Amino acid sequence: MEKNEEVVDNGTVVEEPIVDGQEVELEETPAEEVVLEEAGDDKIIEELTAKLQEEENKRLRLLADYENFKRRATLDKEAFQKYRSQNVLTNLIPVLDNFSRALSVESKSEEESALMTGMEMIYRSLVTALESEGLVEVEAQDKEFDPNFHQAIMTDSDPEKPSGTVLEELQKGYMLKDRVLRPSMVKVNE
Repeated sequence: MEKNEEVVDNGTVVEEPIVDGQEVELEETPAEEVVLEEAGDDKIIEELTAKLQEEENKRLRLLADYENFKRRATLDKEAFQKYRSQNVLTNLIPVLDNFSRALSVESKSEEESALMTGMEMIYRSLVTALESEGLVEVEAQDKEFDPNFHQAIMTDSDPEKPSGTVLEELQKGYMLKDRVLRPSMVKVNE
């Protein structure tokens, strides 16, 4: 598109476009309307700038929410992986208790002794397998009572030991890595 330049009375240059070899006339707009349009343009620009800023804030919040979601999903995945065997281990703890009770019985004959030896081997292999999954026995005997790891079900008095010391472990407690699966049931010194 070509343009034809024309000088107007006030000394400004007006460019009129030429389309298909013919000059196209532009409508002349009074100067007052141009000022009003420019003032309106400023208001529109301000509104559009505010809307743009609002949309940018929404975008940034959405991006932050997405990053938080990704972080939480990663943490959840790590926790799931870390504690994946919790249900199985919780269900096997009573089996360990029963094995311990069975192994505490004295054998009176050679047959019973051979049977007990076989049970001990099975018990040790079971404990080894569970420990490889992260099962740890909670230490209680002669330790200071800690309600995070011990459950006091009895108290007794022993003047030789300090107050709050575990006198006897009545049932073993177990942990999976850093999570308590079952606290130790203990007798505590008054």
